[in-house]
Amino acid sequence: MKPMIVTLTPNPSTDRTVTLTGPLERGAVQRLLSVTMQAGGKGVNISRAAVSADLATEAVFPARPDDPFVNELMAAGIACCPAPPAGDIRINLAITEPDGTTTKLNSPGAMVSANHLDDLAVTLLDRAAGAAWVVLAGSLPPGAPDGWYAEVVRALRGTPAKVAVDTSEGPLAALVDALPAAAPDLMKPNGEELASFVGGDEDVFEKDPAAAADAARTLVERGVGAVLVTLGGAGAVLVTGAGAWHAGALPTTVVSTVGAGDSSLFGYLLGDVRGGTPPERLALAVAYGSAAASLPGTTIPEPGQTHPEQALVKSLTSVES
Repeated sequence: MKPMIVTLTPNPSTDRTVTLTGPLERGAVQRLLSVTMQAGGKGVNISRAAVSADLATEAVFPARPDDPFVNELMAAGIACCPAPPAGDIRINLAITEPDGTTTKLNSPGAMVSANHLDDLAVTLLDRAAGAAWVVLAGSLPPGAPDGWYAEVVRALRGTPAKVAVDTSEGPLAALVDALPAAAPDLMKPNGEELASFVGGDEDVFEKDPAAAADAARTLVERGVGAVLVTLGGAGAVLVTGAGAWHAGALPTTVVSTVGAGDSSLFGYLLGDVRGGTPPERLALAVAYGSAAASLPGTTIPEPGQTHPEQALVKSLTSVES
């Protein structure tokens, strides 16, 4: 039986990406090079990557079973487990300039009640019984308490699945506050998110990966199994109980950074289910992230578009086991 990755996207979105022919100018009328639309959300993106890599996956999110969002994902080969929604799926807009600079305009989503969240959690826990990894990804919808992800992580401790969390702002801060009781097996902050709850400066982390590793190590010391810190053009840092490593981003022409962090997270998970060492997981993470940045919109790279063999992984200060 193939390892399965179950993803949770509590606030899914239809992602519309517009690519400009020149730099974005406020107040101006500009020509568009292209417009794309795709069913998305951070967890959904990871499920897309899993299908491409021939890994079993199930995507859990709130939606009507007959929603075009569900039909699109099923047509892409993604097994969907929709839970009762509070309203229509939101639309997110990404504006991409020729140099890869991306401006995101994200709508909030429908207001949820406690019943909606309970239905979503029950659906997820049911699917987690057969999963190698459960990924909790993205923002929470309006009405959800910031601590909801922490509650779900604690509930998932009763299943055999390992748990990864990729979120930001209030939900991320609440998860950190709930450590070690709600410690996941993997957290994937970017440099800005890491700085927001451990202090420090995002720019310093990008220039000095060892500083990012020191900051991430505080989470490992509080019970988190591994921390993958994505640093944009500076690559990524991985810290576990056994050590810390850095890998620079692979040479690429940046087209769009939308989905690059999701792809990096998937690369790590792929390395893990293949039994890879921490450096091998990090190499796959930066390979997937770099490949995603070279593709338009929220396009998720296929395995043949990634080149982990080109990643230069360097050991940083070792960590006490």
